[in-house]
Amino acid sequence: MLRRTVLALSAAAAMTGTAVFSAAHSKDVVDTAIDAGNFTTLVAAVEAAGLVDTLKGEGPFTVFAPTDEAFAALPEGTVEDLLKPENKDQLVSILTYHVVPGAVMSSDLSDGMEAATVQGGNLMVDLSDGVKVNGATVTTADIEASNGVIHVIDTVIIPE
Repeated sequence: MLRRTVLALSAAAAMTGTAVFSAAHSKDVVDTAIDAGNFTTLVAAVEAAGLVDTLKGEGPFTVFAPTDEAFAALPEGTVEDLLKPENKDQLVSILTYHVVPGAVMSSDLSDGMEAATVQGGNLMVDLSDGVKVNGATVTTADIEASNGVIHVIDTVIIPE
């Protein structure tokens, strides 16, 4: 049952994906996010954190990518504060908490699964009501890039 739910989500995501995503295989995760157009805050944060070259590297990486709307839902002033040079370490910690080494496709997920992040913490997968990672809903799954995969999420995940 759970596997069917994940596969159905993957199929739905594939059918609703934009042309940008379908052409993404030739681009790395950063360029794929840039081309999508709804990750401008995430891309600005990656640049401010000095992680562009890393995420353009060989990988593979699995990125749980919060949309601009996810960043906008944070308390007022949070993004601006995180982008300040003096908060770079905190920004790096938050961003690397959204990255898992390896290419983890939605079909690889199982309910209750823990995934170790680049930041060092773990993300918990919940398949009981769609696909959630630490409470963030995966809205589009399995966007393949040349050096990994992106799963779009609706919430910025903050490490504890």
